[in-house]
Amino acid sequence: MIKNLAVLLSCLALLFGNSVSAQTAHTFEIKNGHFLYDGEPIRILSGEMHYARIPHQYWRHRMQMMKAMGLNTVATYVFWNFHEPEPGKWDFTGDRDLAEYIRIAGEEDMMVILRPGPYVCAEWEFGGYPWWLQNIDGLELRRDNEKFLAETRKYINRLYKEVGNLQITKGGPIIMVQAENEFGSYVSQRPDIPLAEHRAYNAKIVQQLKDAGFDVPMFTSDGSWLFEGGSTPGALPTANGESNIENLKKVVNEYNNGTGPYMVAEFYPGWLAHWVEPHPNVSGERIARQTDTYLKNDVSINYYMVHGGTNFGFTSGANYDKNHDIQPDLTSYDYDAPISEAGWVTPKYNLIREVIQKYVSHKLPEPPAANPVIAIPSIKLDKTADLFPLFDRMPKIQNTKPLTFEEMNQGYGYVLYSYHFNQPTTGTLEINGLRDYALVYVDGEKVGELNRYFKNYSMEITVPFNSNLEILVENMGRINYGANIIHNTKGIVSPVTVNGNPLEGEWTMTQLPMDKALVVKKTTKPLAGRPAVYQGSFNLTETGDTFIDMSDWGKGIVFVNGINIGRYWKLGPQQTLYIPGVWLKKGNNEIVIFEQQNDKTHTEVSTVKVPVLRDLRLPEE
Repeated sequence: MIKNLAVLLSCLALLFGNSVSAQTAHTFEIKNGHFLYDGEPIRILSGEMHYARIPHQYWRHRMQMMKAMGLNTVATYVFWNFHEPEPGKWDFTGDRDLAEYIRIAGEEDMMVILRPGPYVCAEWEFGGYPWWLQNIDGLELRRDNEKFLAETRKYINRLYKEVGNLQITKGGPIIMVQAENEFGSYVSQRPDIPLAEHRAYNAKIVQQLKDAGFDVPMFTSDGSWLFEGGSTPGALPTANGESNIENLKKVVNEYNNGTGPYMVAEFYPGWLAHWVEPHPNVSGERIARQTDTYLKNDVSINYYMVHGGTNFGFTSGANYDKNHDIQPDLTSYDYDAPISEAGWVTPKYNLIREVIQKYVSHKLPEPPAANPVIAIPSIKLDKTADLFPLFDRMPKIQNTKPLTFEEMNQGYGYVLYSYHFNQPTTGTLEINGLRDYALVYVDGEKVGELNRYFKNYSMEITVPFNSNLEILVENMGRINYGANIIHNTKGIVSPVTVNGNPLEGEWTMTQLPMDKALVVKKTTKPLAGRPAVYQGSFNLTETGDTFIDMSDWGKGIVFVNGINIGRYWKLGPQQTLYIPGVWLKKGNNEIVIFEQQNDKTHTEVSTVKVPVLRDLRLPEE
């Protein structure tokens, strides 16, 4: 009988991935002012690292680096738009396989903190929201709105199906789940909404998580001065960026029935980076000192970010401030983090590791070796094409006024807006609703550039008789933080005027979503000043991580073996793009570069072994 039972349990373990034997392996709770793991007080030493910013082949390597730094937990946001790119179409495969990410963490003896939002900020496109939410009539983001909450419920329920059985209550490594994200800051930015409604919305997100089946402890995450709007009953308040221990404990006690535990859910060892602005450089010595202060005062921490990774494709978001109508984020999400974008040990990593070693009883393992790095001296770009003739065979929509990307059911990429003039025109072209960057042509000849970052919305133009005005508009990433997140349509979102008169009646929109690389079928010579496609192939006898050098180019995107590795822009500070070695192969590889500005033509490109992230080239006044 006992033998038969053992055989049965063994078979069940194989069938369910050993979950049966792990059902009661560990417990986690918040009790008596402590985090308790298997009934014993534990300090959470966590690092934020996002699965979506790292090839899945590297997940285990990065987690081993975290463990060698002294961490016992990995925290990750969940990006709703990464998993539901179209309504009802879900993807949890490959680099989107969140459950596998969490399982690997468990195998590496790491706990997991899940931060599913549904809003996440994260310098990620639209703060994680799917762009198509904006097409639902009557839906209002991030508030107690029936249509919005219906969509968040679908997302949370679908997420639970993927990862619910990986909670510690079911034998997995997930110990806590965050409800919403930095909601207190949003409350402060939206005084037009009654506080009671804000609180009702926040409580409903908590309830949706519970209704789906999430039964581990929940928490909120806000600046310490924002708990009034961000905290909610049933969730532990944690303070982002709070360095003052006395204030940390005071504010948590105030909103948590006079007790701890105390956690800084976002401790910033680096900072985010925008195009056309200096790359942050945060002192490793200061971060090490603050780490020591936290640990000797029994404060749990989560380094945001411990390893940033990369905003591949069109995943980077943007900020907004009074000086710039948009501040688009770099493709690199290096974040000046302890573990670099390509997964390298940094001096900051070593400083933090030395501090943590003083507070743990075991000897920390050595970091795993970095992945191989290669340089490719020259990649010949022998297939080229002027983009304007290619527009003739692309999908077109006609309308009496410019349509937004969303109205054309397009999420990302580019649209060419064309307007035909029957009569000659001279005057001031104005596009106050430009979202976000435009190159302006008359009959295919470049005449100017408009740019939302610089608040440059107008220029002088001269259009001859029977000619076309063409405006190539790029979506540079939707705003991911603040009150302006509700104003996130792209393309041209208001009338285009010349001398104050709206242009109506002759608009043609040619869609270029760039969801796939353009293929050059017939080589033509690119014309300087017109957008172009460059294509080439290269052979490798060995693969490895590398960085493509785009410092001599203008503005555009790069595909390698069909994968969009992100945007480049000559203004910097980023001048190279990271290519993970796992996306290369021995033998033949393909590269496609879409160059928007194309002020000069190119015949080759190369890669280097060291990234260039701090070469800022501000335009001349």
